[in-house]
Amino acid sequence: MRQWLQGAGHIAVLTGAGISAESGVPTFRDTPTGYWAQFRAEDMATEAGFRAHPGRVWDWYQHRRDLLAGVQPHAGHVALADFQRHYPGRLTLITQNVDGLHQRAGSTGVLCLHGDIFANRWLDTPRNCCHIDHAATGHPPYCSRCGNLLRPGVVWFGEALPYATLEAAQQAARACDLMLVVGTAGAVYPAAGLAQVARQAGARVVIVNPAASALDDVAHVLLRGTAASVLPVLLAAA
Repeated sequence: MRQWLQGAGHIAVLTGAGISAESGVPTFRDTPTGYWAQFRAEDMATEAGFRAHPGRVWDWYQHRRDLLAGVQPHAGHVALADFQRHYPGRLTLITQNVDGLHQRAGSTGVLCLHGDIFANRWLDTPRNCCHIDHAATGHPPYCSRCGNLLRPGVVWFGEALPYATLEAAQQAARACDLMLVVGTAGAVYPAAGLAQVARQAGARVVIVNPAASALDDVAHVLLRGTAASVLPVLLAAA
């Protein structure tokens, strides 16, 4: 592993829900509690669900934002950020997570395949009158001229991943010498397909996960451990 890391001109890292779970972020399908236990998470993550109950869905995402406010990046997040800082241009970080923990740890240029829960965007194609900075206070906020609603800046079920972000991630997978796949079950596509793209392009693939994943057959090496325990030691070897 030391030789692989030291010899890699470029490293791509794909992270999933597991790396955030170590910081205390509940995974998407963790059973909600209290008021939110009466709703299915999947019903809160579609355009149809938002259009039917915009206030309820907006409140659910605000609830999730509030939970994340008390969560901190762990040693795995910090190790990735430190590597980027010490070796500029050698590591591209791709994440399926929307919580911003990588950015808070200091990582830059993070490719967020599923969006950013702390960002907002317009529900419908914005007109000239739609300016997020001037949105009227509402529940959810809206354009005071045309009524267009703001929605959370995440990718909902049935929506395509942001094209430019996915293209950049695929390019990084094709160009890397080594891919680290960290904390993902490998069940959500097209994100999970990036490991296969990297291997087919000739990269070595290393999976860091405490449990088996659907991508284990793609890997050259399986490191059974958590991101917080494995990444600091692994990246220090570079």
